[in-house]
Amino acid sequence: MSETERDRALEAAERIAHWMDRRFLDPLLGLVLPGAGDLFGAGLGLYPVLLAWRRRAPKALLARMLLNLSVDMLGGAVPVVGDIWDFFFRAHSRNLELLRARSQGGEVVSSRWDTLVIIGAVAVFLLALAVPVVVLVLVISALRR
Repeated sequence: MSETERDRALEAAERIAHWMDRRFLDPLLGLVLPGAGDLFGAGLGLYPVLLAWRRRAPKALLARMLLNLSVDMLGGAVPVVGDIWDFFFRAHSRNLELLRARSQGGEVVSSRWDTLVIIGAVAVFLLALAVPVVVLVLVISALRR
């Protein structure tokens, strides 16, 4: 990837973080489109993760980025409280800072905790994926009664 493409890619990630966190699009999407808005926000949040992966970021960095998105998605899934949560937990900005550190040549220091970070990120991500399914099953079973 050329230097110009990298700059444009990083600028796109910056715009996503700006709109989602500083312009509060993430909490507004969750409020207007419960469930779907959180999924859409997490989907947009995968762009910086993909960018970090394409730049060969360490697995621990990718895990931290996925963990931020998962925590944001899980917190946003809680009705009303989740919308308030989205105003304060800025996963997109956190991931942008991680990406900038990597893109500017900053090295993510590997530690003995990296394995736990990866395991925790996978567990939280799977939980974040399972919550909407469980809620959907509960809603369908309640409607059948």
